[in-house]
Amino acid sequence: MNKEDTKIMSDTLILGIESSCDETAAAVVKNGREVLSNVISSQIDLHTIYGGVVPEIASRKHIEKINQVIELALEKAGVTLDDIDAVAVTYGPGLVGALLVGVSAAKAIAYAKKLPLIGVHHIEGHVSANYIEHPDLEPPFMCEIISGGHTHLVIVRDYGEFEILGRTRDDAAGEAFDKVARAIGLGYPGGPKIDKAAREGNPEAVDFPKPKVLDTGKTSLTFARGSHEMSNYDFSFSGVKSAVLNYLNKCEMTHEKWDVADVAASFQKVVVDSLVETAMRGVKDHNVKKFAIAGGVASNTALRAAMEKACAENGLDFYCPSPVYCTDNAAMIAVAGYYEFKKGNRSGWDLNAVPNLKLGER
Repeated sequence: MNKEDTKIMSDTLILGIESSCDETAAAVVKNGREVLSNVISSQIDLHTIYGGVVPEIASRKHIEKINQVIELALEKAGVTLDDIDAVAVTYGPGLVGALLVGVSAAKAIAYAKKLPLIGVHHIEGHVSANYIEHPDLEPPFMCEIISGGHTHLVIVRDYGEFEILGRTRDDAAGEAFDKVARAIGLGYPGGPKIDKAAREGNPEAVDFPKPKVLDTGKTSLTFARGSHEMSNYDFSFSGVKSAVLNYLNKCEMTHEKWDVADVAASFQKVVVDSLVETAMRGVKDHNVKKFAIAGGVASNTALRAAMEKACAENGLDFYCPSPVYCTDNAAMIAVAGYYEFKKGNRSGWDLNAVPNLKLGER
């Protein structure tokens, strides 16, 4: 008989493990809302010299750090593995080698301690980060998920249940930030550096085109393998990225000077305006009263301010995680895992890394 069958507790402790990209993270969360520990070992300095994440290096660093990070998370929480009720781990999407490190560690712990194993979708984790600091937030609500690899607009129907309204057709918002930052000489990671530079620039200095998606008449998405039907709430950021590159090339050919802060601010404004306008259009069309943002780009100060203002103007309750819970962390994975645990969902020992896992897939 395993621990799940024999242990009766008023509190539920979930050990969360996250290793989808370049952060090795572990956390202990109580009852899906209270973070007892949240340990993150970042590889940013290691990858900066390459201008981005090198998958093989990331995987090796995860192997070096995973046990240390888990042990420290347990220590900071003041618990041992004997106190844990389940192990939740990111199994996709992400870098396959990096994911495998976390999945392997989680499976080993769960098997050795006879604990339930719960595979968590990384994007569901980002949405769940909103529950940590907002005890009043419960589904249903609308959420815009904005990260380096993903841009989605969804209605959260229930814990772990999503209706996808729109997604990016090309570059994710965070990907565009990284590419533009590299082009204007700010380097990696692009999002925080553009955010900082933009505060010193004029957002009206350069007239970059605002991303525009044609009206399709569709208000939700249906997915086929490898593709999706277009929606009114889709995003597109490759065009504005190309516009920045074309502007820089023109300036170089005509020997025209340009200002890093002005370009950063002008680019950021266009992206933020697009994200806000698409979200508010979705809110009005679906009569939503609660709106949240999530993902790494949700830590952008201009975006947070613009979303808060737009929600206030439209009479919406606005939710966003603190920056530490916007970027990759294990607390959000533990939270998502808690709600899967409460619903009785479990993963088998055949749980594997799924690098291209789509939102809504299991």
